[in-house]
Amino acid sequence: MYYPTYRMRRLRRTPALRRMLRETTLAPDDLIYPLFVTHGEKVRNPISSMPGCAKLSIGNLLAEVREAKDLGIPAVLLFGIPTHKDAAATSAYDSEGIVQMAVKAIKDDMPEMVVVTDVCLCEYMDHGHCGVVQDGEVLNDVTLELLAKMALTHAEAGADIVAPSDMMDGRVAAIRNALDEDNFTDTVIMAYSAKFASAFYGPFREAAESAPAFGDRLSYQMDPANGEEAVREALLDIEEGADIIMVKPALPYLDVVKVIKQETKFPLAAYNVSGEYAMLKAAAANGWLDEQRCVMEAMNSIKRAGADLIITYHAKDVCRWLG
Repeated sequence: MYYPTYRMRRLRRTPALRRMLRETTLAPDDLIYPLFVTHGEKVRNPISSMPGCAKLSIGNLLAEVREAKDLGIPAVLLFGIPTHKDAAATSAYDSEGIVQMAVKAIKDDMPEMVVVTDVCLCEYMDHGHCGVVQDGEVLNDVTLELLAKMALTHAEAGADIVAPSDMMDGRVAAIRNALDEDNFTDTVIMAYSAKFASAFYGPFREAAESAPAFGDRLSYQMDPANGEEAVREALLDIEEGADIIMVKPALPYLDVVKVIKQETKFPLAAYNVSGEYAMLKAAAANGWLDEQRCVMEAMNSIKRAGADLIITYHAKDVCRWLG
């Protein structure tokens, strides 16, 4: 198969041929739209580092979810901004907490919308870490009890999928056991299996008001230099009962997305995180990049690497561009 007998450009000659032979396809059903919900009425607080995103009270959240639904987006991922934080993260597993109320409101209004809830304590802790802290150390096993309680209240509120993002050892098993014991056997667990200690989370910390008050998260989130460890994490989560696994962030870790998909053959999500979003938004605002072309190229690269689902703040724009 050599030139001139074989010409690669033959199959690129027309738009129709290019569409017919496209290897990677992207559709609204591939997308999950992350949203931030807060207390109050008629609240829409723009997030300065994430243009187009805002912290929303439940009424405005419902309007945003309706718009997403009308665009064909099948699922939203909720992050809560509580009014009260303490060392036990009590607002995280309060049945009348902000996420729990938001889930009920969405399911009452749009029962067909898939609601995913982030299960982590950082937004609810007064120190901003993802677990219980004692003498400056994040305690693993004590934290599992609180995560299980939090996930259970989300399921009771009507969440279809709970998504533990804390990176504590054993948290998938603890949540699965708690859900099953309370007859929530159909509640899906989407585990943040390979969540790296990434610098790309900066804008999210502003949005979720969850920056650690001291230290860092290197003792529980993964070293960005490691890939084989990510595979082990994913396999452990599957053994513990995860239904969907995840890599976070997406674009700097496409190699990890690919190898985890190849090794596990499990449903796989990739989180196109706040820093990835902010970079493209800033470059586009300065006229340095074509936003639509760059975003669609990024989405296709994530899908091509092996992701079945893409969590992205670009979700609404992607659906509009897909037509």
